[in-house]
Amino acid sequence: MPYRTQEILSQWLEEFLAAGRRIDGLVEVLRQDGEDGADTGLVVIELANAPTTLYLEPVAPGDPRWAVTFLARDIDAARSSERVGALAAELAVVAELCRHLEARSASWESPTPVVDMIG
Repeated sequence: MPYRTQEILSQWLEEFLAAGRRIDGLVEVLRQDGEDGADTGLVVIELANAPTTLYLEPVAPGDPRWAVTFLARDIDAARSSERVGALAAELAVVAELCRHLEARSASWESPTPVVDMIG
């Protein structure tokens, strides 16, 4: 399976959002340089209900599984029960997005590159 580029991941994120799913925090698809400079894509989410940023990325090139990584924080985060409930709902949507990306990765066929046969 080829790399999932920033462009492809942006399309998959738009599909997810167009299906009525809402991400409360800031979400961005970035270009990530993989081996040999390949664009492997990276989905970054700054949570709305906790001072935490996380990112979603494929486990490995060619693997349809995705991992969610929570970046380290330097501060404690005390939350009310309402905010914890909102955070739980927010993380549930992140888990849905991760499953969506896994499903799209499992069924994705990238365009076959044209090979120059002259020469």
